Amino acid sequence: MKPDIHPQYHLIKVVMTDGTEFMTRSTYGSEGATLNLDIDPKTHPAWTGGSQQLLDRGGRLSKFNSRFGNLGLGKK
Repeated sequence: MKPDIHPQYHLIKVVMTDGTEFMTRSTYGSEGATLNLDIDPKTHPAWTGGSQQLLDRGGRLSKFNSRFGNLGLGKK
């Protein structure tokens, strides 16, 4: 293997959105850097299984339904 081509792993502090912290090894920043997360598995619906409601206030869905809603495609 070629020397000095791999990234340097070092300890950093990760701060979750609720304020909890943990130490991990990463290539982010430098030794002792702090990574503040905007989205984490405790709060994001993709990981928590939360449901997102479709809110459309005169947007694409309303325009589509007004143009093609009377075709009855897919209804039995």
